[in-house]
Amino acid sequence: MARVDVSQYQSFGQINDRLGELVGQVRDKDVSLERSLDLFEEAIALGSKAVSLVDTTDFSPEEEARLADAQAGAAKKDDATSPDPSGVAAASGN
Repeated sequence: MARVDVSQYQSFGQINDRLGELVGQVRDKDVSLERSLDLFEEAIALGSKAVSLVDTTDFSPEEEARLADAQAGAAKKDDATSPDPSGVAAASGN
């Protein structure tokens, strides 16, 4: 496979916008499997680029605190919407 060039994307906003476009294209029922795989490969390359941006970004203490708060909020949301694997929550209603 040829390496996907994502050098034109220099910000999280640009990467996010392109990922949104890729999702739209993949959801199109007329897109071939081969094209979908190419789009998936580009999405992976964009994700790697985003990780590189994070690794090389110097966040201020305020930005780090906001990121930590956002991650904690996302984790709480995931916990609230995840089914209880033990089944205890469902059984406690009776």
